[in-house]
Amino acid sequence: MNDSPYIDIDHRIRLLGTAHVAKKSVDAVAFHVTDFQPTTVAVELCESRKEALTQQRRLDRESLLKVIKEGKAPLVLIQSLLAAEQRKIGMNEGVQPGEELLKAVEVAEEHELPVALVDRDIQTTLRRAWKNMGFREKISLLSALIFEEEEEEIDLNEVLTDQDLLSSLMLELKEISPGAGEVLVDERDEYIARKIASIDSEQKILAVLGAGHLEGVAKYLKEGFPNEKNRLEELDTIPKKTLFAKSFPWLIPIALFGVMAWLFTQGNVDAIWKAGGIWLASNALAAALCCALAGGHPLSILTAALASPITSLNPMLAAGWFAGYVQMKIKEPTAEDLQHFLKLDEFSLFWKNRAGRVLLVTALTNVGSMLGAWISAGIIAAGL
Repeated sequence: MNDSPYIDIDHRIRLLGTAHVAKKSVDAVAFHVTDFQPTTVAVELCESRKEALTQQRRLDRESLLKVIKEGKAPLVLIQSLLAAEQRKIGMNEGVQPGEELLKAVEVAEEHELPVALVDRDIQTTLRRAWKNMGFREKISLLSALIFEEEEEEIDLNEVLTDQDLLSSLMLELKEISPGAGEVLVDERDEYIARKIASIDSEQKILAVLGAGHLEGVAKYLKEGFPNEKNRLEELDTIPKKTLFAKSFPWLIPIALFGVMAWLFTQGNVDAIWKAGGIWLASNALAAALCCALAGGHPLSILTAALASPITSLNPMLAAGWFAGYVQMKIKEPTAEDLQHFLKLDEFSLFWKNRAGRVLLVTALTNVGSMLGAWISAGIIAAGL
């Protein structure tokens, strides 16, 4: 088991580094529980990920509808892409990603040891990462995930002794997306270390975490933390939008209504009709086109075209919600579709799989609606 890297912080804390796709990591967990004799097993999991692993929870129609309503389609798409990177290698070795974490939970329960979950909620992490990225970073990150180069043979032993695949991926992308790298790697190192440090000092702790976090977490635990009040709470919170960020989506509708009011006071009825036609056409065409690119049903495309000119005037609504809902109702995913999508063993599932297509229709229709609003606003402004 010496192949699995570990660091003893002191006599009571051992960090075991694992690769989320290596079989030897699964075996190493059982070995270290016996060898180190901990009184608590800390695991790099949040409650939702633990539930997914231990209860075999699957995406269902209700949760898919909730994703659409809460505007989480882009986050789910990114999470699926990141998970697919791990899953490809895990399947090749006969190990599902996260199996060593599940093993840690199972072994702890077999020995009647308490399990401490020390990772941040995955949705919080993804939302902080998305918010921390600029527009160019988001485009670059998605492009890197989607249009990846032909797969190369990967040495799992090298992955194990270096870092877990997710961290490896993000470190490679740090040049492209430093904002995402800071949240997915650096922030999580600090968060996990603080959670471990907060466990009762009387406990002897075996912490099972991805090898990519091993050095970073160990550094915090050995050197201590900056004396910052409520730092853990801060890391666990999605930053609130600034006043400008909250106001920004309203700029176009306010400007449009302002232009219409000004044209009305000038008695320029023809210009009002022209501006209104440009707004309707640009919004409808852009949203419909993006919905079509996502493989939307004709009725979903029509819904996108009808909803976009209206939802663009109200940032509290999104055309993708309506198009995605119609897509889901007309081409309702089966239980098999929903389970198969979670495997995401090929990128084409976003179009071929009904669940993937619902998410893609929702996300791309929103993108098209946003582009349509800006394009129409630019054309109207140029024509004044």
